[in-house]
Parts: sequence; C-alpha cells; structure tokens
Amino acid sequence: MKLDFGFIWTAFIALLPAVPTALAITAVSVFCGLIIGTAVAVIRLYKVPVLYPIASAYVTVIRGTPMLTHLFIIYFGLPMLIDGAADSLGLSFRSVSIPMIGFAYISFSITAGAYMSEVVRSGLLAVNRGQIEAAYSIGMTTFQAMRRIILPQAFAASLPNLSNMVIGMLHGSTLAFTVSVVEINAKAQIVATTNWKFFEAYLAAALLFWGLTFLIERLTALAERRFNLYNRGGVS
Repeated sequence: MKLDFGFIWTAFIALLPAVPTALAITAVSVFCGLIIGTAVAVIRLYKVPVLYPIASAYVTVIRGTPMLTHLFIIYFGLPMLIDGAADSLGLSFRSVSIPMIGFAYISFSITAGAYMSEVVRSGLLAVNRGQIEAAYSIGMTTFQAMRRIILPQAFAASLPNLSNMVIGMLHGSTLAFTVSVVEINAKAQIVATTNWKFFEAYLAAALLFWGLTFLIERLTALAERRFNLYNRGGVS
C-alpha cells in the first residue's frame, strides 16, 4: 500500500467547508453549557432548596452516561414530546421542521452543562471566602458579589479546564454524523468513498482537528497571560 500524499491534500481542502459546522456545534454547546453549568454550580455550592437535589441528579446522570446516548435520546425522544404537545395544543408545528443540527445543539449543550458545572464549581471553590465577605462589608448583595467579584475570578482560575472542555466538545462534535449532520469526520467519509482512500481522508481530518486544537490552545495561552496581567495590576 502506498500513501497518496496528493489525495491527503485534496481531502484536506475538501474538508474545509465542514469546519464551520464543527465550530458552530462546539461554540453553541460550550456557550449554552457554560450558562447551564454556572447555574448548576451555584445551586450546588449554595445548596439551594428544591433545586439542589435536581442539579445534583442532573450532573450525576449526564456524567454517568455516554455523550452518544444523550444524542440518541434527544434525537428520538424530543420529536415525540414536541409532536405530542403540538397535537394537544392544536398546533401545526411538527418536529420534522427542526434541522438535524438542532438536535446536536440541544444534546451537546446538555452534556457540556454537566461537565461545565464541575469546572465552574472548582473555580468557585478556588476563590478565597474572604472575597465575598469583603463584598458584603461594603454593602454588595450576593448577586452583585458573584457577578462582579467571585465569578470573574472563578472563570480565570478555571480557564485551563474550560479550554479542555472546548477541545473535548470540538472532538465530540464528530458524533453529530450519527444524526446525519455533515461535520468533519462525516465529510471525510464522503470524500473517501470517491476512491476508497479512507486512510488518507481520515488522516486529513486528523490534521485539521489538530490544527483547530492547536489554535484553541494558543488562544487560551493568550487569555491566561491577559488575566495574569490584571491579577498583577499590570493593566489599568
């Protein structure tokens, strides 16, 4: 077997149109997951009545089951709920109107939320308790202290783990092909079927993922340096 370097380049170029789809899945899931995870982390940290057991169960169940399983449950279960609700309310809307990538957005956001909650919670625990006590001493409410003092420091402390989550969700976006979303890996399979050079096509996909991962790592390093400047008082 001879490696076709020319086809690796051809496949690499052919895979580029699928990059926006992978990035969109990653961005939406990380953004929504961060919102969900922050809310869940605060609920668990402060043991909010009624919501605390629900939040704990959510994290335990989602982290204890595979990402692909979440996707299938959403893909097959959500249409049943939507169509059932539409029938009972007399609406004409049907689940077939939802684009396939929408199921990936919902599923991956739910998955990311559970993992993000642990990342944010660890960041919150890293912030000195005296910070919020100092905020109370100058008349801030808990919400003001969290928004202006605690959460920014928690996110700064969590930045390496947040970066790992972004990379993990980028790689996890390859599962979207199971619900007919053409992301990078699915595109590689399509490209390879033209001449059955699957090794070269997937090698091109691997190089593309490596490049995107390297870019995320570099952006994280820049963000960390920026936060360190603020922490040292180097930026006014």
